[in-house]
Amino acid sequence: MKVSEALRALEAREARLLLAQATGLSEASVLAHPERELPADAEARFLEFAARRARGEPIAYILGMKEFYGLPLVVSPAVLIPRPETELLVELALHQGFGLALDLGTGSGAVALALKRHRPAARVVGVERSAAALAVAQGNARRLGLEVEFRLGLWFEPAVGERFDLVVSNPPYVREGDPHLGEGDVRFEPRSALVAGPDGLESIRAIVRGAPAHLNPGGRLLLEHGLGQDAEVRNLLRQSGLEDLDTWPDLAGIARVTGGGLKS
Repeated sequence: MKVSEALRALEAREARLLLAQATGLSEASVLAHPERELPADAEARFLEFAARRARGEPIAYILGMKEFYGLPLVVSPAVLIPRPETELLVELALHQGFGLALDLGTGSGAVALALKRHRPAARVVGVERSAAALAVAQGNARRLGLEVEFRLGLWFEPAVGERFDLVVSNPPYVREGDPHLGEGDVRFEPRSALVAGPDGLESIRAIVRGAPAHLNPGGRLLLEHGLGQDAEVRNLLRQSGLEDLDTWPDLAGIARVTGGGLKS
């Protein structure tokens, strides 16, 4: 494949990003000087990137980076790619008063690191069951200079006997066999970060069951979930004894985050 063919096969924005990555130039420089000839090594890198993209690999994995809530995060196939709709979870969390927060299923550390960046005085803990994903989160924290305490384990297991002012999670919530699992970026993402049983709610059930024992009085639990799951998530929160339930839509108008609090 020639460079000209690769450029035609890519969307303009993606082409600029991949060219910038291959050459070490800024995206603005690539855009300002389209006539510039590529050195042989940069051309080879760009053609490799273009071929990976043509196979459907997410551009975030090719670049190795994804911005989330203003933070440039390193990402790899070990972690879910941070998505814009998850920024709603951060926005809602930052409206809460908290000194101690727990992020369950932290992945790349996106949510935990965003909370720490905007609440530097707070203590933030991130839990992740995948050692490979946890290493990505720890690397992001070091690179960004943010002190988040990351722990290896499943949901509340690494926090036995501890209580928090705020618990947040973007857990797996896709049902097994969902046809979307065979489409787009999700084909390349870790299934363990996406799929949660026949109805997509297994992880949310586990988190909700454990939440009352790990919330301080007046503390809140905020959960991201999928399309059409909000009513069942509110029901689960109600059954667990949480109060003041609410659901918030993302920018597409989809009910995306549901939360509740422990009575003061």
